[in-house]
Amino acid sequence: MTAAPITPPPASPPAPPTDSIPPVVPAGRMAALTQPSYDLPCGLRLRPWEPYDAPALVAAYADPDIRHWNRPDRLTEEQAVTRIARWRERWHAESSAIWALAPADGGCAVGVIALADIDLRGGSGEFMYWLLPAGRGAGATAEGLSVLTRWAFAELGLHRLRITHSTANPASCHVATTSGYPLEGTMRGALLHADGWHDEHLHARISTD
Repeated sequence: MTAAPITPPPASPPAPPTDSIPPVVPAGRMAALTQPSYDLPCGLRLRPWEPYDAPALVAAYADPDIRHWNRPDRLTEEQAVTRIARWRERWHAESSAIWALAPADGGCAVGVIALADIDLRGGSGEFMYWLLPAGRGAGATAEGLSVLTRWAFAELGLHRLRITHSTANPASCHVATTSGYPLEGTMRGALLHADGWHDEHLHARISTD
């Protein structure tokens, strides 16, 4: 009698590939955090944007200096309310974190500090900022950047943060260096403004600085 052939057991499916480099910040970490608020020595407060800040956003996007350096589209008040709601959603989408600079005793925003282009996997992000005339001259942006830099490194867990600005904007350069962001170099013809292409300064800090 001929023995029946022995059928080998089916091969186990291959193990799924694993990433050799884990994400610097796990997905979901930022969305699980509550966006913090901070009182600054200059008398302003960093807090999330609220719908009642819409008139300030309309005024900012019509301000000549802000328009020149940041290139925003003009907004109606209704569009500003929609924009603010979208900014709040971006926290949960882990794509950006946007704070209002506002009087500590209440009132509408007078400026913004935003951590944009957040890459949790790569551990990086880019700060941008502007101030309406009512908020200028007190050092609020540098104070706010220093506080939010500590948050981005210690609480969120990013590794590298950067600031870019036109080389023709020395005020922004002063804010960056005052906040501890050394100049790393110049990016030629990096951003198109109304008056043509501008070279951009690149400032950056890393978590071990």
